[in-house]
Amino acid sequence: MIEDRARQYWLLARFDRPIGILILLWPALWALWVASNGKPDLLVLTVICLGVVLMRAAGCVINDYADREFDPHVERTKQRPMALGNVTPKEALIIFVVLCLISFGLVLLLNLYTILLSFIAAFLAASYPFMKRYTHLPQAYLGIAFGWAVPMAFSAQTNSIPFVAWVMYLATILWALVYDTMYAMVDKDDDLKIGVKSTAILFGKYDRHIMAILQVIILGLLVTIGQMQDLGRFYYSGLLVAASLFIYQQWLIFNREKSQCFKAFLNNNWFGLTIFVGFFLDYYCRA
Repeated sequence: MIEDRARQYWLLARFDRPIGILILLWPALWALWVASNGKPDLLVLTVICLGVVLMRAAGCVINDYADREFDPHVERTKQRPMALGNVTPKEALIIFVVLCLISFGLVLLLNLYTILLSFIAAFLAASYPFMKRYTHLPQAYLGIAFGWAVPMAFSAQTNSIPFVAWVMYLATILWALVYDTMYAMVDKDDDLKIGVKSTAILFGKYDRHIMAILQVIILGLLVTIGQMQDLGRFYYSGLLVAASLFIYQQWLIFNREKSQCFKAFLNNNWFGLTIFVGFFLDYYCRA
């Protein structure tokens, strides 16, 4: 019985699907490597990584709580624990609070500036799941919420948030807008039926074109970061590979087939990794 409850909670927090953790973790690691010139403080690195894992889990829990009336009617989500009735709303709220408290306990190991920023992070994560009821831009709000790890990483490492951090934060928001739109394209038909809003619906037949423009802007922002930090050939080589991944994603979503759109979403993990490897090698070879 206890093992079954634990498994349901594990599934509720999506620990069985680490892709979400990785996509949210990469920008935090980008930020830490830039903030520390490639030598992040071990405590800061540990707290930021664990914080991303826990807050992503908390975000999944509160998302399922918010969508408990919608998920049973969506093909992709109807097997989730709350949609099946395997976890109660009260249990979900308790798990959400526990995850947030553990995350906050970790943040207390860092400086005051980062502790204060964590309250904004908690508010953004808790409010994100409800945005799809009021705006067609919940994907942008997702980027604002989980991209907040970028300024937090800078503040934790340097006790400041320089301009380059905000450039990276903007790139992260736009990147989330792109990959979560690909994700939303999978649910577009169901979302239209139940009245849930998304950028996949808002962009309509121009979805691929708008995402392509956003991808170009993202690459431009990443080039700007490279210039601001005086990065070299390893970083820009990574950007070239990342650009090719964006082209591949556009090819995948060309016909808007659900399985291919989901594949394009998953491919963004490699985009994030590629950018990180570029940062890592560039700073490592400077040492």
